Amino acid sequence: MADVLDQPTPVRAGQGFDAAALAAWLRPRVPGLEGEPDLLQFGRGFSNLTYLVRFGARELVVRRAPPGVAIRSAHDMGREFRILSALAPSWPKTPRPLAYCDDASVIGTPFYVMERVSGVILRARVPDAIALDPPTIRRASEALCDTLAEIHNLDWRAVGLGDLGKPEGYVERQVRGWADRYARARTDDVPQVERLGRWLEDHRPPESGATLVHNDFKYDNVVLAPDLARVVAVLDWEMATIGDPLMDLGTALGYWIEADDPPVFQVTVFGPTNRPGTLTRVELAERWSRATGRDASNVLFYYAFALFKLAVVAQQLYKRWVDGLTREDRYAMMLEGVRAVATSALVAVEKGRIDRLGA
Repeated sequence: MADVLDQPTPVRAGQGFDAAALAAWLRPRVPGLEGEPDLLQFGRGFSNLTYLVRFGARELVVRRAPPGVAIRSAHDMGREFRILSALAPSWPKTPRPLAYCDDASVIGTPFYVMERVSGVILRARVPDAIALDPPTIRRASEALCDTLAEIHNLDWRAVGLGDLGKPEGYVERQVRGWADRYARARTDDVPQVERLGRWLEDHRPPESGATLVHNDFKYDNVVLAPDLARVVAVLDWEMATIGDPLMDLGTALGYWIEADDPPVFQVTVFGPTNRPGTLTRVELAERWSRATGRDASNVLFYYAFALFKLAVVAQQLYKRWVDGLTREDRYAMMLEGVRAVATSALVAVEKGRIDRLGA
C-alpha cells in the first residue's frame, strides 16, 4: 500500500528551514508532539511550499510561501488557513488546520500547519504500482468532477466566507487582471497570447452566479482513496475566492488533456486525464452541469480563459528565470509552455469547441 500513497522526499536545496525552531513554536500549540522533528518536502510545485514534519508517529503538514516572494493573495498563509478553518467543521474533504503563524522570524516566512491526509495523489507521471485500467481511471475522474461540484454547491455564506471575495464583476476583473499580469511579465514576443487575450475580451460573458471557487482544481491538488474511487481531501486553497463557478470549471478543463488532443496539448499534461476510460472534457462539463444545476453551454470561453491563465503563469515563471531570481532549468523552459498553452487555446477557439481538437 505504501507504494501508491503520496510520499515526501528530502528537502530541496534552498527551501529548508530550522525544524527545531518550528518544533519549539508548535509544542505549546499542538499537543502530543513527542521526539525530535523529522523534516521532508512534498512535490515540486511552483507556488507555495509544502512539507511533512514527523514527530514520532505523528505527521503534520506545513505550508509556507516561497522565500523572497512578496505576500500576495496567492501566498497569504493566513487567508488559506482561514478558508480551511471555515470549511473543516462541515465539509469532510477539508484537511484539518491546526495552527497559523504570521511571525516570519520562526522559519523565514509565515506558515500554517495542518493534519496530514494520507492517500494517493495522481500526477502526470504515475508510479508503476498504481494500476490505471479504464474502469479505475473512470471512477477517479468521476470522483474528481463530483468533488468540484460539491465545492460549488457549498453554502459559503453559512460557513463564514461571505466576505472572502467580491463576486460582482468577477469575470471582467479576471480577464483584465490576467491580461495586466501578462503585460507586466512579458519578455519575448508571443503573438498567440496577445490574440487570445483580445478574443477573451471580445467574448466575455455575463456573470452566471457566485459560489466558492477553488481556482486550481486538478488531480495533484486532491487526495484520493487507495482504490481511487473517491476524493478524501482537497488541497492547496491558496487561490480560492468567491466568484463565478463556470470559471472554476474552466480551470479544471484547462488541466484536462485528452488522448486525441494535438501534440502541442500533450506537452502540458498535468495528470492522467489522457488515459483510456477517463471522462472527456465534454463529459466532465455535462456531469458537473447535472450535479450543480448550472448551464455550461458556453464552456468554450471558460476553457479558453483557463488556458490563457496557464500561459500567463508560465510567463511569470519564465520572467523569474530571466530576472535571475531562480536558476532551476525547469523555469528556463517555461517560454515554450507559454507558446504551447496559448496555441492550444487558439485551436479550441478556431474550432469553436472543447473536444475533437485533434480532428
